[in-house]
Amino acid sequence: MFQLYARLIQAWEQRLASRDTQRQVLPFEWGLEWLGIPETAGGPHHLLRCYVEDAIARSEEFFSYRKPADYVLEGGVLTFTSPVASPYPENNKVYADFFPARPDQGRAVLVLPQWNADQTAHVSLCRLLNSFGITALRLSLAYHDRRRPAGCPRADYHVSANLGRTIHACRQSVADARCCLDWLESAGYRRLGILGTSLGSCIAFIAAAHDERVRAGVFNHVSMYFGDVVWTGLATRCVRQGLGDAVTQDELRDYWRIISPATYVRRAAQRTLRSLLVWARYDTTFLPEYSKQFIKLMFQEGCRFQCACLPCGHYTTGEFPFNLLDGWLMCRFLADAL
Repeated sequence: MFQLYARLIQAWEQRLASRDTQRQVLPFEWGLEWLGIPETAGGPHHLLRCYVEDAIARSEEFFSYRKPADYVLEGGVLTFTSPVASPYPENNKVYADFFPARPDQGRAVLVLPQWNADQTAHVSLCRLLNSFGITALRLSLAYHDRRRPAGCPRADYHVSANLGRTIHACRQSVADARCCLDWLESAGYRRLGILGTSLGSCIAFIAAAHDERVRAGVFNHVSMYFGDVVWTGLATRCVRQGLGDAVTQDELRDYWRIISPATYVRRAAQRTLRSLLVWARYDTTFLPEYSKQFIKLMFQEGCRFQCACLPCGHYTTGEFPFNLLDGWLMCRFLADAL
């Protein structure tokens, strides 16, 4: 019976994944120029590995930023200039949709949707948070929806076979998220939470681990290492194809440790952060084995967290009835934690 159910969910996952017909395979690139790494002796393997080790050792500095001076809230949309610049003007203007609750008791949650989310993604979740008396601010991640450069139908520049650009994009999204927390704080919100899904979960965890203002975090789909998800996940098959034989799974895991939640679990454990970790038993992108490893690491490091396991997969989390169950679990946790 359980095997039949698992096969049905997996078939459903495949159908949902096949709806995206705009996937493109971008070529492998080291992308050292995105990180300001000069071409010196030692080769790209050595240069990138040394860069990542140094960046992890000084992650507080790596994920630091300068607070924007050009916040504008107009028509329910907050805009500002990203403190981490890219070569694309469209991407450097940050958008965040504001959903105020009345009354909100000073509670607000920053919402970070999944990879390739469009402008409507998580809007219903923001309104559900409002019904719990929580204000929501929905951030468009780097290269997503209104931030896509001309000629880019998807957010492929955020997660791609260009190793350095992917690191840069994640760093930019973390900085943009923290800028949103700045704005919420300046607007009078003191009880701050963060909620991220899939790629947004990774960005949210890194931001929360580096920002003490975050009291509570919901990490919707969790995994140990960024590289393992990309290497094995259904949603990232096009990226895996672009990587080809240029790197191994172990090497990719190592290069992308700087943007992996597992790297910052110990840092999160030193905080009073309350967390909800959500994983899916039949996940085809954040494989359950990696989710379980992350949960085990959180436990070993003494983090303060709760777990919720959904009886579905990655794509099917957004489908009825699993989306209702997921939304209710996340909002109930935040209402209690904040």
